[in-house]
Amino acid sequence: MVIAEEREFDAEEMYALYDSVGWEGYTADAGKLCRGLHNSHLVLTARDEAGVLLGLARTAPDDEHVVYVQDVLVRPQAQRRGVGRALLDRLRERYAHCRFFLLSTDHPSTSEGARNHAFYRSMGFLSLAEKQMSGFGLPRNHGEQRATDGNAP
Repeated sequence: MVIAEEREFDAEEMYALYDSVGWEGYTADAGKLCRGLHNSHLVLTARDEAGVLLGLARTAPDDEHVVYVQDVLVRPQAQRRGVGRALLDRLRERYAHCRFFLLSTDHPSTSEGARNHAFYRSMGFLSLAEKQMSGFGLPRNHGEQRATDGNAP
């Protein structure tokens, strides 16, 4: 397996990878997916000896204090072969100087979430609650939410 930084992205190849793990939010527009990858701070890919894309990880850090791992995904047929671990290990080395190394994943009540939590825990990650922290996000259509939310200013 070869882990490398990439800056150019083939839309069909990226679509196939994200589609293989069911990330429909990314596959609705392959051009937008590739622009998002291009705008990332770092994109690492894992490829087999023949150059077939096995997985990908990308970051959105300030590269001083915080690194947010935007995506870590591995084709289902390549999972449980060390691909995700190798990608995260490389990111942890690259951003070792950062104070916070953050990522988000599905809730553990979901089948994917349960697997993901076990994987991240095996790599030493703790939940925000275990670090006496909280995380927040806006609903997808936060503009519409704000307009109908009785508590909004």
